[in-house]
Amino acid sequence: MVVYVRQTLARLADEAGEGVISAAIVVLIMALLGAAMWAAFNGIFTSATNEIQTTVESIG
Repeated sequence: MVVYVRQTLARLADEAGEGVISAAIVVLIMALLGAAMWAAFNGIFTSATNEIQTTVESIG
């Protein structure tokens, strides 16, 4: 019984930081996805703004 408890505690100590590391990786991935989405959003609406302004200037 003592050996089992020691083995279990040793295994838990080895895996203590796994959740934190996984969470940090997920946060970095989400940040990169957010930055990519912002760049796409900004590019699309900058282009749309320029086209609308050109059309409005040609009309009036």
